Amino acid sequence: MRIIACYSNKGGVGKTATSVNLAHAYAQAGRRVLLCDLDPQGASGFYLRVKPSKKLTEARFFEDVKKFTNAIRASDFDGLDVLPANMTYRDFDIFLSRMRNKRSRLKKALNSVGGDYDVIVLDCPPNFSTLSENIFKAADVIVVPVIPTTLSERTFEQLVTFFDAHKLRKKKLHAFFSMVQRRKTLHQETMKAMSKLYRKRFLKACIPFASDIERMGQHRAPVSTFARRSAAASAYRALFEELEGQTD
Repeated sequence: MRIIACYSNKGGVGKTATSVNLAHAYAQAGRRVLLCDLDPQGASGFYLRVKPSKKLTEARFFEDVKKFTNAIRASDFDGLDVLPANMTYRDFDIFLSRMRNKRSRLKKALNSVGGDYDVIVLDCPPNFSTLSENIFKAADVIVVPVIPTTLSERTFEQLVTFFDAHKLRKKKLHAFFSMVQRRKTLHQETMKAMSKLYRKRFLKACIPFASDIERMGQHRAPVSTFARRSAAASAYRALFEELEGQTD
């Protein structure tokens, strides 16, 4: 089982779109995939037409294997299941703070269903918290969407600093540029500077700023299902293929 977290400490960078399209790409490649939505907004489940379980609340997510398993829903796509979020997830940090081994509870919960899946994709909320520390520990790979702007550059620097300060493995971090507009000079300059500064951390794949990605909310489906020949679909395929080739 491989755990891939789509994480950024900044919101609005394309985490959920990336999570959904990556999960779909892995399922299309013949993997058994679970998309686990950890964001209380529940956007991943919305995109895939999956309603959240009202019974998977509070600490049950981390302590009740039966309720965790029963909350998993099949999507409309072969090989792709979803564990949708609900609004009680906003209190995860409160419940984690009361538990023993609080920084490894997420991995324990995911391991309870790991035998059923080849890949688990985590759609993560945008913050530094006890939950995010669980994510950093549980994930084999952490993909980080970065919009090529000054503010996003700053937040990625904060993430790298956090990993250094807590002696976490930076090799897990695989950043990529998201919502790219190549006609913007700022985007070009930022991409060049960050790729040079964080040469080992950035993937080559870039996701464009595209209306097809925005239309996922209308179609409630991955891009490749309704815009197969689009630049966005090609970019997500390239991201998937590059992640497949990563050994760290």
